[in-house]
Amino acid sequence: MGDTIFGKILRKEIPAEILYEDEHSIVFQDIHPQAPTHLLIIPRKPIANLAEAQDDDRFLLGHLLWVAKQIADQLGLQDYRVVTNNGAGAGQTVFHLHLHLLGGRPLQWPPG
Repeated sequence: MGDTIFGKILRKEIPAEILYEDEHSIVFQDIHPQAPTHLLIIPRKPIANLAEAQDDDRFLLGHLLWVAKQIADQLGLQDYRVVTNNGAGAGQTVFHLHLHLLGGRPLQWPPG
Protein backbone atom coordinates (compact mmCIF):
# COMPACT_ATOMS: atom_id res chain seq x y z
CA MET A 1 0.00 0.00 0.00
CA GLY A 2 1.41 3.36 -0.99
CA ASP A 3 1.35 6.40 1.23
CA THR A 4 -2.04 8.11 1.50
CA ILE A 5 -3.42 11.37 2.81
CA PHE A 6 -4.45 9.44 5.93
CA GLY A 7 -0.86 8.36 6.49
CA LYS A 8 0.15 12.02 6.32
CA ILE A 9 -2.58 12.93 8.82
CA LEU A 10 -1.36 10.18 11.16
CA ARG A 11 2.17 11.58 10.97
CA LYS A 12 0.78 15.11 11.53
CA GLU A 13 2.19 16.24 8.17
CA ILE A 14 -1.27 17.45 7.16
CA PRO A 15 -3.56 19.17 9.67
CA ALA A 16 -6.89 17.61 10.57
CA GLU A 17 -9.56 18.33 13.14
CA ILE A 18 -8.78 15.38 15.41
CA LEU A 19 -11.46 14.43 17.93
CA TYR A 20 -9.90 11.30 19.38
CA GLU A 21 -6.75 9.23 19.18
CA ASP A 22 -5.29 6.24 20.93
CA GLU A 23 -2.51 3.74 20.24
CA HIS A 24 -4.63 1.93 17.62
CA SER A 25 -6.75 4.58 15.93
CA ILE A 26 -7.50 8.21 15.23
CA VAL A 27 -10.78 10.04 14.56
CA PHE A 28 -11.09 13.24 12.59
CA GLN A 29 -13.60 15.35 10.67
CA ASP A 30 -14.24 14.44 7.03
CA ILE A 31 -13.29 17.39 4.81
CA HIS A 32 -16.30 16.71 2.54
CA PRO A 33 -19.04 15.98 5.09
CA GLN A 34 -22.19 14.23 3.92
CA ALA A 35 -24.05 14.84 7.18
CA PRO A 36 -23.82 17.32 10.08
CA THR A 37 -21.64 14.73 11.83
CA HIS A 38 -19.25 13.00 9.44
CA LEU A 39 -16.14 11.59 11.07
CA LEU A 40 -13.49 9.21 9.81
CA ILE A 41 -12.15 6.50 12.09
CA ILE A 42 -8.89 5.02 10.85
CA PRO A 43 -6.44 2.50 12.20
CA ARG A 44 -2.84 3.53 12.69
CA LYS A 45 -1.89 0.29 10.98
CA PRO A 46 -1.89 0.76 7.20
CA ILE A 47 -4.51 -1.63 5.83
CA ALA A 48 -5.76 -0.72 2.34
CA ASN A 49 -9.37 -1.82 2.93
CA LEU A 50 -11.46 -4.39 4.74
CA ALA A 51 -10.67 -7.10 2.17
CA GLU A 52 -6.96 -6.71 2.99
CA ALA A 53 -7.43 -7.26 6.73
CA GLN A 54 -5.77 -10.39 8.11
CA ASP A 55 -6.68 -12.78 10.93
CA ASP A 56 -4.44 -10.89 13.33
CA ASP A 57 -6.42 -7.67 12.64
CA ARG A 58 -9.55 -8.99 14.40
CA PHE A 59 -8.95 -6.96 17.56
CA LEU A 60 -8.22 -3.84 15.55
CA LEU A 61 -11.40 -4.16 13.49
CA GLY A 62 -13.48 -4.54 16.63
CA HIS A 63 -11.66 -1.64 18.24
CA LEU A 64 -12.61 0.66 15.34
CA LEU A 65 -16.31 -0.12 15.91
CA TRP A 66 -15.88 0.38 19.65
CA VAL A 67 -14.34 3.80 18.97
CA ALA A 68 -17.28 4.67 16.69
CA LYS A 69 -19.69 3.86 19.53
CA GLN A 70 -17.69 5.85 22.08
CA ILE A 71 -17.55 8.93 19.83
CA ALA A 72 -21.27 8.67 19.00
CA ASP A 73 -22.03 8.48 22.73
CA GLN A 74 -19.81 11.51 23.45
CA LEU A 75 -21.57 13.50 20.74
CA GLY A 76 -25.01 12.46 21.96
CA LEU A 77 -25.88 10.73 18.70
CA GLN A 78 -28.68 8.21 19.07
CA ASP A 79 -29.25 7.54 15.38
CA TYR A 80 -26.16 7.19 13.24
CA ARG A 81 -24.57 5.10 10.53
CA VAL A 82 -21.14 3.45 10.45
CA VAL A 83 -19.97 2.40 6.99
CA THR A 84 -16.82 1.37 5.18
CA ASN A 85 -16.29 1.25 1.43
CA ASN A 86 -14.24 -1.61 0.05
CA GLY A 87 -12.73 -0.81 -3.33
CA ALA A 88 -13.16 1.91 -5.93
CA GLY A 89 -16.41 0.40 -7.21
CA ALA A 90 -17.90 0.83 -3.73
CA GLY A 91 -16.79 4.46 -3.51
CA GLN A 92 -13.47 4.07 -1.72
CA THR A 93 -11.18 6.96 -2.70
CA VAL A 94 -8.47 6.71 -0.02
CA PHE A 95 -6.94 3.25 0.19
CA HIS A 96 -6.35 3.19 3.93
CA LEU A 97 -9.12 1.37 5.79
CA HIS A 98 -11.54 3.80 7.39
CA LEU A 99 -14.99 3.89 8.90
CA HIS A 100 -17.39 6.75 8.28
CA LEU A 101 -19.49 7.81 11.26
CA LEU A 102 -22.48 9.77 9.94
CA GLY A 103 -25.29 11.35 11.93
CA GLY A 104 -27.16 14.48 12.79
CA ARG A 105 -29.81 14.14 10.07
CA PRO A 106 -32.18 11.43 8.81
CA LEU A 107 -30.24 8.99 6.65
CA GLN A 108 -31.92 7.33 3.69
CA TRP A 109 -31.75 3.68 2.68
CA PRO A 110 -30.43 2.40 0.44
CA PRO A 111 -27.48 4.81 0.35
CA GLY A 112 -25.95 5.97 -2.93
